Amino acid sequence: MNSHKKWMSVVGLTTLLLALLLAGCSDRDSSSDGGKTEIVLSGWGGNPVEQKLLNEVIADFEKEHPNIDVKLNVISDQYMDVLKTRLIGGTAADVFYLDAFEAPALIETGAVAPLDKYITEDFDLGDFEEPMLDAFKADGKVYGLPKDYSTLALFYNKKMFKEAGIDGPPQTWEEMEDTAKKLTKAEEGVYGLGVMPELARLYYMAESQGGEVITDGRATFAEEKVVDGIQPIIDMHLKEKTAVQPSEVGAGDAGEMFGQGKAAMVMEGNWNIPFLEETFPDLEYGTAELPTINGKKGTMAFTVGYAMNAESEHKKESWELISYLTSKKGMKKWTSKGFALPTRKSVAEELGYDEDELRAPLVQGAEYATVWQDGPSLPIVMNNFNNQFLSAYLGDRPLDEALKDAQRQANKEIKVTE
Repeated sequence: MNSHKKWMSVVGLTTLLLALLLAGCSDRDSSSDGGKTEIVLSGWGGNPVEQKLLNEVIADFEKEHPNIDVKLNVISDQYMDVLKTRLIGGTAADVFYLDAFEAPALIETGAVAPLDKYITEDFDLGDFEEPMLDAFKADGKVYGLPKDYSTLALFYNKKMFKEAGIDGPPQTWEEMEDTAKKLTKAEEGVYGLGVMPELARLYYMAESQGGEVITDGRATFAEEKVVDGIQPIIDMHLKEKTAVQPSEVGAGDAGEMFGQGKAAMVMEGNWNIPFLEETFPDLEYGTAELPTINGKKGTMAFTVGYAMNAESEHKKESWELISYLTSKKGMKKWTSKGFALPTRKSVAEELGYDEDELRAPLVQGAEYATVWQDGPSLPIVMNNFNNQFLSAYLGDRPLDEALKDAQRQANKEIKVTE
């Protein structure tokens, strides 16, 4: 699951469309074979285990639906650009992956079909984690069903904690700051907290003091409450010198930094568990829910759903595929190896993830998580925020000043007058 794809407006896709159409680029083949209906499912490539599981679920579906053939089309690069170009040209798949981050803008174009008329009571929408399901709703309608998700949890190095005489993970942000001080050994290149200085990880913190990153489609992240919410990250890096980003310790990402023992704690997602098992099998670590801020729990959630092409000629069959993939049976197989967490609560319980030593904190965070999505303008807001927040994180300028410039530029691009 990738939550950091760039948005490109539909207007700006004309040249892309021309190029791809000239290249004969298409994922659709509307022909039917021997009375069977072929439907196309588009997605991006996952790791080999996930790909194998998806192929198995599709094979199971075809056995139970002998009148339907499913063609899996993998778009390995520039997924959203290619998908939107094909949607404009009428060559897109019947069913496709849709990241929650991208959902509002694509739904707004009319390219995604609402699913409400297909959803029956026995499908049990109430079984889905509510924040994940809400991520694919607009104007009271359901435009996608979440296939999986990950929240953020606190990964902590048990050996380092023991050596520092710390009993367990911090419960509050104040405890986090104190714990990070005790664990930092700058002379050895070890820091208490590893951070990814980007909006996708900090959004819940930005709104923890009652401020809003986006209000009615316009950027409002320079307001005092938002600045106050994320100032602690800046202070831990510049004043306390207990927090670092991966590049500062020669690591590629937070998971690698944690695995190498250069950060005693990181705030990472479910994807980090199989990575650590494979790359750092001897690492002694645990997970916990993120520390509370002002007594309130918070975390981020990243989710991807299955959506239906509004122009599909096979909507009935497309719904049958979507409903099977997101049914308890289909979802159980797809998430059985723990690479992704099931969005159905019953499946998480059946697989034991709600009681799993490492995954339980991630599952517990689902009900109160802030989903990485906030309307069509979020991609513009993200780009401008990240550019200027990094300058503040590195100490080049004060945070409030940096965010004012970023907000001004974001609203200029959104075409909002300050």
